[in-house]
Amino acid sequence: MTTATLAEPLIRLTNVVKTYGSGAKRFTAVSDVTMEVAEGDMVALVGPSGCGKTTVLKILAGLHDADGGTVSIGNGRTAFEPGRDVGMVFQQALLLKWRTILENVLLPADILGLPAKAAKARAHDLLAMVGLAGFEDKYPYELSGGMQQRAAIARALVHDPKLILMDEPFGALDALTRERMNLEMLRIWRESGKTILFVTHSIQEAVFLGGRCAVLTAGPARMADYFTIDLPADRGLDIKTTEAFGTYVKRIYALLGLD
Repeated sequence: MTTATLAEPLIRLTNVVKTYGSGAKRFTAVSDVTMEVAEGDMVALVGPSGCGKTTVLKILAGLHDADGGTVSIGNGRTAFEPGRDVGMVFQQALLLKWRTILENVLLPADILGLPAKAAKARAHDLLAMVGLAGFEDKYPYELSGGMQQRAAIARALVHDPKLILMDEPFGALDALTRERMNLEMLRIWRESGKTILFVTHSIQEAVFLGGRCAVLTAGPARMADYFTIDLPADRGLDIKTTEAFGTYVKRIYALLGLD
């Protein structure tokens, strides 16, 4: 499920370290993370709660600086600006209740001062892509949780970022809605062609969605393994019953000491 070669990775993290606090209260959140992500990849970050997965996303988003190691984003063809080139999706949709769905999707474009006419046309296209055509004038309370997350994904894409970072995007959804959103996420990834990194606590979700998987140990985060998931890009839920899928799940269980 990798769409580009790692010869020119979009992201390079090498021996990244992140600490918080000072003196006796100083603690290490990330102790050693090394990974490369190709443009167009979908990469899962999986590990125990509190192991530093979200910290890695914050470093990539430009919200935190690393305290050690090196972080490089960009492949030499174009400059990378975190404020412009990153889209974020969180566990909760975080839609503004006083704005319509279309207005919520347009929020990044408004903040960045993008041309209004073009942004509105793109927002309509994205809402159609995520299955929300016809809901543009609805308000968040009129949509289900899964539909709100679709709107949040469209919002993350509206300013055409190079990188999408997702922090437990489906963790608040019920099991059946989460399965449907997993299928939708694969479709959206294929249609958008974006580079996506997503954090999940679900081992099965990591294998189902990821083209590559980074397994982080209990905090402070250390990279236990980073490997390609060699399954068809066009996956259905039935792939979860296959031996190949089960082998990847068992590999992650073993890395996390759950075997």
